[in-house]
Amino acid sequence: MASLKETKTRIGSVKSTLQITSAMKMVAAAKLHRAQQAIGNMLPYQQKLHEILQDLLAGKGVREAIDSPLLKAGESDRIALVAFSSNSSLCGGFNATAVKSLLSELDRLEKEGVTRDRIDVYPVGKKMAEAVRKIGIPARQDASHLLDKPAYEPAAELAQQLTESFEKGEVGRIVLLYNHYKSNASQPPVRETYLPLSLPEADGQELEEDLIVEPGKKEVVEALLPKVLLLKIYTVLMDSYAAEQAARTVAMQLASDNADELLEQLTLEYNKRRQQAITSELLDIVGGSLA
Repeated sequence: MASLKETKTRIGSVKSTLQITSAMKMVAAAKLHRAQQAIGNMLPYQQKLHEILQDLLAGKGVREAIDSPLLKAGESDRIALVAFSSNSSLCGGFNATAVKSLLSELDRLEKEGVTRDRIDVYPVGKKMAEAVRKIGIPARQDASHLLDKPAYEPAAELAQQLTESFEKGEVGRIVLLYNHYKSNASQPPVRETYLPLSLPEADGQELEEDLIVEPGKKEVVEALLPKVLLLKIYTVLMDSYAAEQAARTVAMQLASDNADELLEQLTLEYNKRRQQAITSELLDIVGGSLA
């Protein structure tokens, strides 16, 4: 059984840990709040642009008039996977779920006949980069710096590189793998095809007669295509970042709760043992005075 000194030392250690987990929870909660604000400001804009693009491409003859490789299946048999994780740990099962999603995608591609030497991986997050190295697949580009301070410009640079790679025929398909922020308690893995751009088949219907598109449908679509793709990467980055902070907030809350419970048990044990020691000393004193 631990001595009074050992128990007191352990109580001090648990208190220090509790301070750390509480501070980390507060920091993660603040970062989550900022990420939610960024998503709330950007997501409606990105969704509206995508909706406008869909409406325009649904018009008769519009898609045929646009000679863009972004709307066509790639000829290359190479596939690029953009996999998101976090740069640090202590966020529950967030990174484990992200890595598992990558492994599942690799297995699925292998069943399709796609060997790993035809797969390019773009890890976004140090934990994903470490997992990719362990798997034995060379990373095409480590984009972990995007998570240091998530912003539109660096995300747009990655989107530009991915788009150019697809347009040049270096890859025939680009897939995004990330954890979606559904709620503080739920961050499910998501798989989305980034390129070729997934749009509904044209139904031949014209836009409303009173809707005038200037300078023209073709010109507007060609201007919207790159914007939609750039915004998509940034939106996914912020979504994954919010999911990470939510997972960390919950993990640190659980850690703090466990520390509180352990601290209560140790304090009770310390008080009992201290009371026993005092009682024993009193009995020795009383016994000595009677002798």
